[in-house]
Amino acid sequence: MKGFALLRTLLGRARHSKFWLWVLNLVLGRMIPFNRPHGFCILSIDEKGIMTTAPYRRNNFNHIRGIHACAIATIAEFSSGITLLSHIDPSRFRLIMARLEVEYAYQAKSRLRAVTDLTEQQIAEEFLRPLQTDGVVQRQVQTRVYDQDDRLVATGFITWQVKSWELVRTRVE
Repeated sequence: MKGFALLRTLLGRARHSKFWLWVLNLVLGRMIPFNRPHGFCILSIDEKGIMTTAPYRRNNFNHIRGIHACAIATIAEFSSGITLLSHIDPSRFRLIMARLEVEYAYQAKSRLRAVTDLTEQQIAEEFLRPLQTDGVVQRQVQTRVYDQDDRLVATGFITWQVKSWELVRTRVE
């Protein structure tokens, strides 16, 4: 939980500094150990959203040396989750994936780039305002995944549940 409190500060600094982006990626590798062997990292952060990447390497391969479908799904989930966490305070609200759907369009045989476009206004309208009144919200976020030649590889539809920690029954201290 303490690492997630630091996350918002790091995300803010990483918007304007390559050094802090490097630090953020280092910290994320420790906070999300499942993603570390896959080499997922954030490429850029701006007002429209976050762009992440997955390298073309053996840990991400399927049986025909393409990027595995699960790696594609995971990079889409990672991108959308980090985008939401950049605007939603994880010390006040729990973010958990409720559903993951992926439409695959093309076999990836190179580095991937995942793009989640969510503006601050969209996050305020779709997540933050309903959270103020209900304490819980469930919404779908779309992430597009491209290969290094800018071909659309897949589109991820990730449904996130955001809930006030006060309403969570299994809170971890």
